[in-house]
Amino acid sequence: MRWLLILFSVLTLLAFVALFLGAGQTDRYFAWTINPPVTAAFLGAAYAGGCALVVLGLRRRTWADLRIPLVAILIFTLVTLAASLLHLDRFHLDKTGFPLFAAWFWLAIYVFVPLAMLILLIRQVRQIRHDLPEPDRQLPIPRGLAAVLGVQGALFLGVGAVLFAVPETQAVLWPWPLTPLTARAVAAWLLAFGLAGLLAIREGDLLRLPISASAYGLLAALEIVVLVRYAGVVRWTAAATWVYLALMITIMVSAAYALRRIHLVPAASTY
Repeated sequence: MRWLLILFSVLTLLAFVALFLGAGQTDRYFAWTINPPVTAAFLGAAYAGGCALVVLGLRRRTWADLRIPLVAILIFTLVTLAASLLHLDRFHLDKTGFPLFAAWFWLAIYVFVPLAMLILLIRQVRQIRHDLPEPDRQLPIPRGLAAVLGVQGALFLGVGAVLFAVPETQAVLWPWPLTPLTARAVAAWLLAFGLAGLLAIREGDLLRLPISASAYGLLAALEIVVLVRYAGVVRWTAAATWVYLALMITIMVSAAYALRRIHLVPAASTY
């Protein structure tokens, strides 16, 4: 599992560079052409959050600390694989050179990673249940924070599910235009982070959430940067834009609050 996470961290870092920094060059340096570039930047920011999730996870030793990140990664890769297979005609499979390589590399990774992760997760859960007791919960999540996480998670899951099932709803649900493929690619991240938020409530312990909170906060901060960077293509008169902006702000605030509460706990009380 550790080696798979190292691989995923490298891949997410490369995706961040290709999409967030090279948002306007996906026709030459990515698996498919993403228009408008704001969508590429959004996906790149999401990959930065995913990279942080994995890199921070590699430093932890307790299974309870890693459950949420691993399940979120599994859901993201499975949904992304489904979106890719539904829109193979949009990939650079008919090109030559690097675009062709990028397309086949993308497809190979999103077949291999979810399959390997599913197998390893099943083995990991069986081993943990057999060998180690569940650690006690030491710092309960405040009710107010749990309520906020619940609303955030429900919004992510709801919008993600609708975007994946009916991509045309992007005209109402999203701040800028999306194609069917990019709507489903965005949905994969929304479903992953939405599920992570609801699982955090289920865990019920702030000391198990520093990884998720850090990645969550980074994601929101970068997505606000994307909104400002590409303000010219954003539907500022649409309600979805202001809901999106409010959601990202509340994510940053709730992540900062959670990390602050965790930081105030004496080191001796952590496991």
